[in-house]
This record gives sequence, C-alpha cells and structure tokens, in this order.
Amino acid sequence: MRFHDPWALVLLVLIPLLFVWRWRAGYGAAVRYPSLSLLRGLPTGGRQRWRWVVPVVRGLVLVLLSLALARPQLGKAESRYTGAGIDIVLSVDISGSMRSEDFRLDGRRASRLDVVKSVVRDFVTERPGDRIGLVLFSARPYTQCPLTLDHGWLLRNLERARIGMIEDGTAVGSALATAVGRLEQASAKNSTQNSTQNSAKNAVVILLTDGQNNAGKISPLTAAEAARALGIKVYTIGAGTKGMAPYPARDAFGNLVYRPVQVDIDEQTLSRIADTTGGRYFRATDTRSLRDIYETIDQLERTAFDAPRYLDYDELYPWLLVPALALLGLEIGLRHSLLRELP
Repeated sequence: MRFHDPWALVLLVLIPLLFVWRWRAGYGAAVRYPSLSLLRGLPTGGRQRWRWVVPVVRGLVLVLLSLALARPQLGKAESRYTGAGIDIVLSVDISGSMRSEDFRLDGRRASRLDVVKSVVRDFVTERPGDRIGLVLFSARPYTQCPLTLDHGWLLRNLERARIGMIEDGTAVGSALATAVGRLEQASAKNSTQNSTQNSAKNAVVILLTDGQNNAGKISPLTAAEAARALGIKVYTIGAGTKGMAPYPARDAFGNLVYRPVQVDIDEQTLSRIADTTGGRYFRATDTRSLRDIYETIDQLERTAFDAPRYLDYDELYPWLLVPALALLGLEIGLRHSLLRELP
C-alpha cells in the first residue's frame, strides 16, 4: 500500500490544531447577559449531554477527506516474471529523409517512419516475453525507452517519435553503440542477479535506417566490433525504394507537392555490420517486404529469463470519500435538528 500524494497527510496535523484554536477562541456571544451565575445552577438537558457528537463527527469528516486527498493505493508487491524471450533494442532512424513517402499503408501513401511504427507495433505485440527497448537517432542517438516488459509503455513512446525531435543527420555508429550499451548494462545487471545466466548471448539489435553514416563520433564498424565482443547480434534494415523517392514539400503557394530525391543507403556498411555480429542485412523497398523482414527476425531463438514486473495499483480513496460525505450529511443534519444550538 502507498499514498500517491503523501503531502496531503500534513492536513492530519492541522486538524487538531484547528480544533484547539476553535475551542480557545470560543463562539461570539449573540446575546449579552450581565451575569450567567443564575444559569449555571440549572440542570443539563438530555440533548445537551450529546453536544460533543457534532465536533467529533466533523473531525472524522476532516480526517477521512485528508486521507482521501492523499490517494491511498493498494497493489501487489514486486513480482518476478519468468518466461521465454530475449533482449531486443530497436534502433530507428528519424532523420529528415524518413519523411519520404515511398511506402503505402492501408492503401494510402505513407512516410517511411509511419510504416515503421505500424510494422514495429505488430512485431512487439507478437513477442510478449521479450524485454524490448527503443533507441531513436538522427545526428545523435536518444534512448526513447529502456528495456522493458511493459510493451504498452514502449509503444506509447514509439508513437511519440517525430522527425525533427533531434537535429538532422544519420549517426548509425553512435546509434548502434548506444543500443549495444543498453544491452550490455542489462546483461551486467542480470548476471549480478543470476550468475548462471549469460543474457548477452540472448541480446539483439534491430537497426533500421534509410541513409548512410554522416554524423556521430563512432564509426559503424567499430560499434559492430563492440557488439560482436559482447555476443550481441545486429540485424540491419535498409528502408526505401531503389532509385528516386517522393519527398513531401510545399511550393511557393503553400500547396503540398512531391519532389524526387535520391535514395542513398550504404548497403555495404549495413551488410558488414550484420556479418560481423552474426546477424543479417535486409532491404525493405515496400511495406510488405518490411513486414516480412520483421516476421523473419521474429523467428529468433527464445530462452528463459526472469525480470521484475510491476502491477497497477487500485485506488482506495472512494472507500474514504463516500463515508466522509455520509458523515458530513449526518453532521449537518444533527446540527440543524436534534443537536441544534440556539444563538
């Protein structure tokens, strides 16, 4: 059990201070008498003996409301998930050339990035047992999502990927080095928890780009050598039609037009990266071939591993809010009926 907004518990300290202040301040006299000595001798009525009920009920209402504001949540403790899968880092190019619309999606012209999102979404859905991470890159790499079994969160981060969120360029080597670093960190952590398991042998990078390395401080082949040393396979995908590709632009009148641009994929380097690490190089020239590539990679060997999984918490504040409102209604009713106070 936890409190989502624990700062609201400070109100519990203020409640008794409020009652002490109210008791010391007293109530202002509605009618002034020269002396109350004659009234003190009168016997106390039956209802008078129950006057304490109203402030007690009011105090309970404030306590319950304070606890409800803190939003108590009940969830299961951290559990271990054991299943068959591998560690995969998806490295996706989001440089400006990925805006080219030489692919089709649902019968319509679509950009390379939109098609990649659709295909990767299906790929992730088919591998529920894998820990998958996401590295985006253009002129530099950016870890959009670390390795996780929460594929819903992964796909939400994939949908947030936009061309232009990183300065333009194509840093294939730096992107591969970042992906390899993520897998190496996960391998070291997993080896600490289970010394009999070498998860690096079950780690894969799937790198997709539509250009050639022209940015970053690490060469693609150096990053590939690092991957091979750690036992990480790299599958490379060159995305884009062969020849000229239609690139969306605006003319002088603001109309959408398509300008032909040359597709310039460094297939030789991508193929050498894959060969160095024991992976494979694929060329995707349309949506169908891209889906076939990911389906082929989906046939990778699956091995058992365990990892922490965190479950959602159930909100408990309604169980406090409802009785608080009921007691508030009771307090108002008593204060204006049976335990009404005259001025």
